[in-house]
Amino acid sequence: MVLDYDIILRMGKHDKTLAMTTKTTDCDERCVYVSGPYQGYVGRAEYDRESGLFHGEVVGTKDVITFQAKAVDKLRRAFVDSVDDYLSFCKARGENPEKPFSGKFVVRISPTLHRQVSTLAEGAGKSLNTQVEQWLERMVASAKPGSMKKAAGRKARAKKPAGRA
Repeated sequence: MVLDYDIILRMGKHDKTLAMTTKTTDCDERCVYVSGPYQGYVGRAEYDRESGLFHGEVVGTKDVITFQAKAVDKLRRAFVDSVDDYLSFCKARGENPEKPFSGKFVVRISPTLHRQVSTLAEGAGKSLNTQVEQWLERMVASAKPGSMKKAAGRKARAKKPAGRA
């Protein structure tokens, strides 16, 4: 029998969660750490058993900003230091640092669904943007820790093309 379980720990008021999933049959461990926001950036790190380190990356940017630490209690400082180093590097080069998550994203949907959503928003006396933002806020607020991660994994497996491993 395979047992899966998630452990969610609060790491501080600015850190989101540390989630660890363990499968008891093969001792496969997955430890994920999410930190931020700091200066508008969010970091995500995973534990690498072979190296004994957490390897992390700032998410939502094209620029590669990484950090690492040997222990969970050192990850926040490593994340903050990497963001600070990145901002200093950009300033020294006279470049604008890339900012993640502008608040805009494009969603491609069918014309029928577009019409239905627009009609619902108009009926509620709201703009389409306001209505969709409120729906997304409710969805995120009602999601259980780890449920969005699991749903994303199921969706990715379902979209895998036939004949590919």
